[in-house]
Amino acid sequence: MTVTGTTTQVPTPDGPMPAHLWRPEGASGPVPGLVVFQEIFGVSTYIRSRCEDLAELGYAVLAPEIYWRLGSPEIDETAPDFLEQAVALAGRVDWATAVSDGGHALEHLRSRPDVGAVGLVGFCFGGGLAFDVAAGTDPAVLVSYYGSALPGLTHLAPEVTCPSLHHFGTADSYIPVDEVERIRDAVTAGGSREDVEFHLHEGAGHAFDNPHPTFHHPVAAGEAWEQTVAFLRRYHPPA
Repeated sequence: MTVTGTTTQVPTPDGPMPAHLWRPEGASGPVPGLVVFQEIFGVSTYIRSRCEDLAELGYAVLAPEIYWRLGSPEIDETAPDFLEQAVALAGRVDWATAVSDGGHALEHLRSRPDVGAVGLVGFCFGGGLAFDVAAGTDPAVLVSYYGSALPGLTHLAPEVTCPSLHHFGTADSYIPVDEVERIRDAVTAGGSREDVEFHLHEGAGHAFDNPHPTFHHPVAAGEAWEQTVAFLRRYHPPA
């Protein structure tokens, strides 16, 4: 499916937030939507590629620049200290404000006449952000890749009532396995939620879907993407 990508703006009480929008061409009538939340590296080439992948499945995809209040800086992932730069940048984000901005992005995509129901997808920093936004906005679905903030957000699990999918690697050095299991217990309500999928990817570290050599685990990335596509088709069918 051919897609078109444009830049746009999301209204917030503090001014317009820059964002990127992809939409499948040739769709008749409204198409389902997805808001994609970035890693700590911003709306990077990788995130834009995943947004395009989702649009090619048949979704309208919106990626807000959560770092807009910091001037929308770009991280040079070829720099030796790119990870340290990104961690420092993410540390400057006010979490509550980011959650509010994420909610505005969801409502903005929902308000478009060419878009139907809207779900959330997030990677790393964005995986936790998507979970927090989902707790207060009732999206159609939630897909969270190794949400780095989830260990501190499990108290919100009862408020995330939409179908959800969670990916973690067994070799994640940022989120220990015992924490992952605690997250699993919370989001699945002790295993009683049939509409929650939880996948552990053997040998994969944090950010395993990111193609950067520092993080990438090709087998886990491929399996997780197939599971994500199947989950979306089940609970939030594309156009």
